Amino acid sequence: MEAERIHRDAIVIDAVAPLLNLGKKNYVDSYIAGGVTCAGPNVGGARNANTIKEIGGWLRLIRSREDLKLVQKASDIETAKRDGKIGILLRFSEPFETDLNLVEAYHTLGVRLMQLTYNRRDYVGDGCEEDIDGGLSRFGKNLVRRLNENRVLIDCTHTGYKTTMDALSLTTRPTVFSHSNSAALFPCKRNILDDQAKAAAATGGLVGVTGVPQFVVPANGGPARPSLDDLIAHVDHFVSLIGIDHVGLGLDYCGGTLPFDNPETIVSAWEKEIGEGTWNPETYPRPPHYNPPEIETPEMLLGMTKGLLRRGYKEQDVRKILGLNWLRVFREVWGE
Repeated sequence: MEAERIHRDAIVIDAVAPLLNLGKKNYVDSYIAGGVTCAGPNVGGARNANTIKEIGGWLRLIRSREDLKLVQKASDIETAKRDGKIGILLRFSEPFETDLNLVEAYHTLGVRLMQLTYNRRDYVGDGCEEDIDGGLSRFGKNLVRRLNENRVLIDCTHTGYKTTMDALSLTTRPTVFSHSNSAALFPCKRNILDDQAKAAAATGGLVGVTGVPQFVVPANGGPARPSLDDLIAHVDHFVSLIGIDHVGLGLDYCGGTLPFDNPETIVSAWEKEIGEGTWNPETYPRPPHYNPPEIETPEMLLGMTKGLLRRGYKEQDVRKILGLNWLRVFREVWGE
């Protein structure tokens, strides 16, 4: 009963919700059923034309449903909670090309969280899958300044070590790793080192732990099958390292995982990403993999609250991890 009460009353923010990408907006109801107050679909990649189309689709959907609210400032999330709605946080990676004025354009369209790279090198800097990491480019440094100026939250996930450390030393506002786990617990290229987490916390930002199975535990030649306790071990690590005020959730439920797609479709999508070089099979082992069973789908997110309480977290700390830490960061970057 305690877990149900806390979860019902809490602001719950899953800042990374690619399950809602690419025509899968029907899963909004899954997040609502799971008690989520705000979810962050990805609205773009490297091509601006596709990004504009995806943003337009979301804006139309939000206007057509009374239970959705576009999130542009922190109080929008509190209003969504009060009114029984779910806030939609538009986020993306990469579609800057070489024009800094796109920051203002996307900000006007409602995008409030922008990721610097996605695994590979782009005009901003190097992704975490690159063998050589030269750090932020001149364009990347100017981009960080422009994002700060426009009060857009910077996300260093999927980005190379030196590139993230350059960004974290340059930024003047809280900056995050929205969906990254601990390399100290599981050393893969998509997870982050302790000094990266500390640098993000030093800006006032946070680390959002991700439930993507193959970033929680090793696959070891077969499917990754983490337990919820395996995932919460990453929460524990970051809490002990950078403090309870700097840890949140970026669970990254994805249409390319079980149980949201069939195994044949998942493998086909994986082969495409591997073939295009977006993913490295060492970091992204052959699927399918399995989400932690207690939080297998967004409808089951009460399981996260139960798991944190079972692990010994007090109510106020559970509320911080579920959403209040994200809300603080949003308020500091976006304003009220």
